[in-house]
Amino acid sequence: MVLIGYHASHEQVPPSRLLAAVVRAEEAGFDAAMCSDHLAPWGVRQGESGYAWSWLGAALASTSFSLGVVSAPGQRYHPVITAQAIATLEEMFPRRFWAALGSGEAVNEHVTGDRWPSKDRRNARLEESVEVIRRLLAGDEVTHRGEISVHRARVWSRPASPPPLLGAAVTAETAAWVARWADGLATVAQPPEVLEKVVTAYRDAGGSGPRVLQVHVSLEDTDAAALSVLREQWRHAAISGSLWDIEQPEDFDALAGNPTDAQLRAGALASDDASELADRIAALAAFGFDRVYLHGVTTDQAAFLDRAERDLLPALRRAL
Repeated sequence: MVLIGYHASHEQVPPSRLLAAVVRAEEAGFDAAMCSDHLAPWGVRQGESGYAWSWLGAALASTSFSLGVVSAPGQRYHPVITAQAIATLEEMFPRRFWAALGSGEAVNEHVTGDRWPSKDRRNARLEESVEVIRRLLAGDEVTHRGEISVHRARVWSRPASPPPLLGAAVTAETAAWVARWADGLATVAQPPEVLEKVVTAYRDAGGSGPRVLQVHVSLEDTDAAALSVLREQWRHAAISGSLWDIEQPEDFDALAGNPTDAQLRAGALASDDASELADRIAALAAFGFDRVYLHGVTTDQAAFLDRAERDLLPALRRAL
């Protein structure tokens, strides 16, 4: 059975309202939740970016299902700090937390003033960070020199066993690379032919564990309204090429410009029909995902969750 989760978008909703939303998501029938970990939003109109790790503690304390986060150790976060945060959440809420670790995005990381590395250097930094985090969660004292530096670090408050550390990947090449160290794969919905290659690359490289898919959706009363929400809140997804080297929300807005309806539809699933939307989500999940997290891109999460409870979740469970 495919787990159906709720994605909490810190870039769009103030943390207090997002906390109420994740509580409502459990009430509405979602099986689990996950969240983003951003310092800045993708665009000026989104206008928010609460601190994920503080929010996660409150969210786990306010719900009973599992929560995960996609985060990037190595620049804005030293991996020792990431390890301590992971250990604390898992110690307080055993078997309810997971983290997907990625190589980062300049929009969040540039604030340290350090040079933004090339992709190969970012991957090397991530792999070293994961190794350090795993050793610290195991109780080791760690000293390390390489892409990151660690001096005699220990994490003192640790869980009985460490939580899963998944690998975040959006390309087939990265998916194959994370397969050698990750406890699972986390990716985002893309055109079917691209998404299939990501899953296949992970599997063929020996990747194991859960396969997590995040899907951006706009479900409104009319198709025009669904597109309007995308244009207001998620038009950066229409940018061609890499998003990882862009530094400011204003830069995302400028690069997105005024996308066509077709370009907007390529970046998220838009519909006024919950059953049709459920079928499209199920078709993506069929590539080999056992967890699907839905991100309603509207800022009106109360309305999205009401519609999910009434229409989308029942339709999706039938389709899966």
